[in-house]
Amino acid sequence: MNAECLICKKPLVYTETDEFMECALCHKREPSKTKCADGHYICNDCHTQGMDDLIGLCLQTPSKNPITIIRQIMHRPFCHMHGPEHHVMVGAALLTAFKNAGGNIELHEALIEMMNRGKSVPGGACGFWGACGAGISTGMFMSILAKSTPLANEPFSLAHRMTSKALDRIGKIGGPRCCKRDSFLSILAAIDFVAKHFDVKMETENIVCEFYPQNNQCIGNRCPFFKTKINPL
Repeated sequence: MNAECLICKKPLVYTETDEFMECALCHKREPSKTKCADGHYICNDCHTQGMDDLIGLCLQTPSKNPITIIRQIMHRPFCHMHGPEHHVMVGAALLTAFKNAGGNIELHEALIEMMNRGKSVPGGACGFWGACGAGISTGMFMSILAKSTPLANEPFSLAHRMTSKALDRIGKIGGPRCCKRDSFLSILAAIDFVAKHFDVKMETENIVCEFYPQNNQCIGNRCPFFKTKINPL
């Protein structure tokens, strides 16, 4: 088994109901359904420590390709095989590629907002909320882009339709979790959606996953990015 717990490297286990857990790193106590086989719990803040680094990366890259951008982020030390960092990374990669492809946004401000919103989605949302955080991240991206609020009209619609497109792609593949697979699927859905509704053409690429050896739950040939040469999407 590949390492999952940041403390003892043992696999994670999930409970059906919340238990009060103490973070093994910062000792904060909070309800959670996640711990490792030895009972260690790591809070979202500790799990994503160092994630501010992605803002600098996004501001420096000229890439119009959100897949290229998120793959660079995935190799940063703060990014693990799975984790809530992906809930920020998807939207951040999309905002950056959108700006570089000619989209009209103030990128630094948008990235900070994406960070604040994405970090509010906890790890495990994919299984417990019925909505993967990577897919939700595309809706946050769209709501920032379209300046949506709860009182908006068309922006409200666009944000929800974007999230539904991403979650539909994730749901069609099914589980178990893979933060990398779901991030790629969500970004591909967003590239198409933005081209249709904003006439901004972000770039993309054929995706062959390099992370599957680290994933204890890899679904192999059922994944569209597993050792393929042409993504069937």
